[in-house]
Amino acid sequence: MDTKIKKIQRGRRRKRIRAKIFGISKKPRLSVFRSNKYITAQLIDDAKSVTLASATSKNIKGKSVLEKAAAVGLSIAEQAKAKNISAAVFDRGGYLYTGSVSALAEGARKAGLKF
Repeated sequence: MDTKIKKIQRGRRRKRIRAKIFGISKKPRLSVFRSNKYITAQLIDDAKSVTLASATSKNIKGKSVLEKAAAVGLSIAEQAKAKNISAAVFDRGGYLYTGSVSALAEGARKAGLKF
């Protein structure tokens, strides 16, 4: 499949998802971005348009992609606990809920963050 078509399809999925979810300070949106090399997660308060916490796999060395994603999920959940956030709304960013996206979510759940 052509990469231009894939980008358009992901954009449509992303808009459809974002129309339905909204993060507030007590239950922020956990936004996921996945590139070919890294995976990034942010806790976002949409009411104030502020990023509350963020984590990336750039600093993690020598692990598989899924282990890096789980470590990012664990890191974002620990930062959320430090800010007294126990629940979040999961925004997969138009990506399918498989592989590194689901590993990130499972890592965050293991650390105590609820979706």
